[in-house]
Amino acid sequence: MNTLSRNLRQFTLAVLISIPLAVHAALPDFTKIVDNAKDSVVNISTSTRAKPGSAPQYNIPELPEGSPFGDLFEKFFDRDELDRRGREAQSLGSGFIISKDGYILTNHHVVAGADEVIVRMADRKEFVARIVGSDEASDVAVLKVDGEDLPVLRFGDSDKLKVGEWVLAIGSPFGFDHSVTAGIVSAKGRSLPSDNYVPFIQTDVAINPGNSGGPLFNLDGEVVGINSQIYSRTGGFMGLSFAIPIEMAVDVADQIKETGSVSRGWLGVLIQEVTRELAESFGMENPHGALVAKVLDDSPAASAGLEVGDVIVEFNGKQVMRSSGLPPLVGRAKVGKDARVKVIRNKQVREIDVKIAELPGTITQAAFAPEEKTVVEDTALGMKVEELGSEVRKRLKIEGGVQVVEVEASGPARDAGIQKGDVITMIDNQAVESVDAFETVTDGLKSGKSVALLVQRRAGPVFLAIRPEDS
Repeated sequence: MNTLSRNLRQFTLAVLISIPLAVHAALPDFTKIVDNAKDSVVNISTSTRAKPGSAPQYNIPELPEGSPFGDLFEKFFDRDELDRRGREAQSLGSGFIISKDGYILTNHHVVAGADEVIVRMADRKEFVARIVGSDEASDVAVLKVDGEDLPVLRFGDSDKLKVGEWVLAIGSPFGFDHSVTAGIVSAKGRSLPSDNYVPFIQTDVAINPGNSGGPLFNLDGEVVGINSQIYSRTGGFMGLSFAIPIEMAVDVADQIKETGSVSRGWLGVLIQEVTRELAESFGMENPHGALVAKVLDDSPAASAGLEVGDVIVEFNGKQVMRSSGLPPLVGRAKVGKDARVKVIRNKQVREIDVKIAELPGTITQAAFAPEEKTVVEDTALGMKVEELGSEVRKRLKIEGGVQVVEVEASGPARDAGIQKGDVITMIDNQAVESVDAFETVTDGLKSGKSVALLVQRRAGPVFLAIRPEDS
């Protein structure tokens, strides 16, 4: 072998050896995080005692007199004893210590309805915990055990997390205490259908039943979230896990400890996503923000002058890229304080100060029933409408509008998603209070240009983008 070949072979071997070493060097070392944090992570088990009389009913088989199995069956199927004891349903979860005197954070759904909560430490010591308070909307609960100088975790800043950053979870999946899993941040500010006020951190960390309530760490060993939910078709981990940002959890916990309840900011608007077609109709270059579909009466938004058709693009200095991003910002706003809201109205940017109120317990939506009226057809939009009766106006709490009684099988209305029974109250930022107003507005629409159309439905108001055709 000549010198050139020998040198080339040595170089190749050196490269092949260095590749796994380089990869190994680039991977994070989680051992220090686990060593420092494991004593602060706890296992939580709960039990719920069924009410007396709720024990299952069994059919005791008829046995011959004197049968040796008689006593066994009578003892095993002793209904009176089962009724006296009741049945216990147990569940498992995780949590972590946030104060030296024994306050613990976990999920609401881990302890909801529990009659007894047992907290087991890393050294296997067990405590009976008291539920200080629990908030279903944020899925956060605060427990208290009697302890002194307990190990406490440090909090990080979830806002500083970057997508692709390594994170780590410690919990008790399926009851296996202090299991450690790792992954990366997949997305931030995720909104789930059942949780409007939580901007979840999405990760691909393996989370399974029993991990709920456990901490999510960054590489500095700081808690940045509480592992709360998974997306799964099987009930097991499928690569989609969601954690509550620690700032929100701590804010909820502080309110629970101080007042025993949780208050949230309220703006008083119904919103929807801005589609590409709607953005075009509003003169926006790109779709973003939260489109106001309705301003509730006697709400902070109404008092401040927010209007239907406004697109909220910023709240208290934070951008609103999607409609789902607004509720968490409003929910965390201080009640009684002014919030600066930036909106796009009639293709102009405006800033409005809104005094935030407390979120009411319930907000009801109106419903309507169609009435028979004189029908007017608009071929450019591909639908027929009629005057809105006084009874429907009263039910919907609106001043005027026209009701859709027919949608052509093909045409702009069908393409826009307009349905029979929809009540149209606005077209191209112009109020539609009657059939005459509807005809006046639609006569001025340009063919082929998208315009926004506001309709009222049983589920609430919604903006749709429609593109008129030549009539």
